[in-house]
Amino acid sequence: MKTLLIKKTLLCFLLLFSTISIAQRGTRVGYIDMNVILENMDEYQNASKLLDDNIKQWKKEIELKKIQLKQFQDQLNAERILLTAELIADRELEIQDFASEVINLQEKRFGPSGDMIIQRSKLLQPIQDQVMAVVKIIAEEKKYDFIFDRSSEVTMLYSAKNYDISDLVIKRINRQQRIENRLNQIESIKQQPTSSQN
Repeated sequence: MKTLLIKKTLLCFLLLFSTISIAQRGTRVGYIDMNVILENMDEYQNASKLLDDNIKQWKKEIELKKIQLKQFQDQLNAERILLTAELIADRELEIQDFASEVINLQEKRFGPSGDMIIQRSKLLQPIQDQVMAVVKIIAEEKKYDFIFDRSSEVTMLYSAKNYDISDLVIKRINRQQRIENRLNQIESIKQQPTSSQN
């Protein structure tokens, strides 16, 4: 009976001590700068360049359509004297249709659900997901309670550099990339002798 009482007392003491030590630990907070991390990733740079190239191409396409529309309008204005009212109305209707095509093309390329938004999420979202996965791993390893993104809409009026884990995230991502590259090299070396034997 006495040993049972001692065990219960010891258990209560341990629970109380562990609760106090957890409460005294305090909240651990860190932050990252997503822009700095993404700028240091080759995958992001390549995806961003591809997206920029497509945007330039789409802008050229729209500009050519606008030039073509202007030419149609100028041609109608020049020939207006020679045309009948019925032909003028037909031409104006064709020009209005072409102008609505230009507007639809702009909406298709740069609208809220346009090609630019779709391609941006398709190209950049996997990279951002990779960064977030690494941030989560670091947060669990280092026992952070909160990690903020300095580049997002959350306002950080002050942040001490010692809470910035952006460099740590970059190092982890680079390490993962090197490991993946090495595995790919090993895999390609393994497959070279088998392809020469066939």
